[in-house]
Amino acid sequence: MHPFEAKHPQQLAMHLGYAGLVPFVSGALGIWITPFAWRPYVMSALLDYAAVILAFMGAIHWGLAMRAEANDERARLQLGLSVIPPLLGWVAVASGMPFGFALPVFLVAFVLLYFADLRAVKLGLAPKWYPALRRPLTIVVTISLLIAWISLLRL
Repeated sequence: MHPFEAKHPQQLAMHLGYAGLVPFVSGALGIWITPFAWRPYVMSALLDYAAVILAFMGAIHWGLAMRAEANDERARLQLGLSVIPPLLGWVAVASGMPFGFALPVFLVAFVLLYFADLRAVKLGLAPKWYPALRRPLTIVVTISLLIAWISLLRL
């Protein structure tokens, strides 16, 4: 069976994906338990990591699109869209955007990225198992970012 036809992700991909959640979860919880003076540093670290992961996820779409034939319009669109997540992450952290604005930017970016993942599967650019990997990861990332956003009410 071709790897794109598999229904379930490889165990290694699952383990590495879940390991990648550690900074999200620890950052979101860390904001609540660290001393008040440290909270902005924890929030900055969380947002920096979120920007890195957006860039990583954009690169995945870049790679998927590059596998397609050069004249495939669907893949060309996917290639063009692949640069949006890293640009959003970069703008959110490099501009000094206030946390209260940056967090919703990241939330929207990760949710839209999940829908881009689904589109890539539908177009045959990504493997059928990809949503089974991305769904739980996206849920944990968005919940972590929501927990961090809620913490701003007490900063």
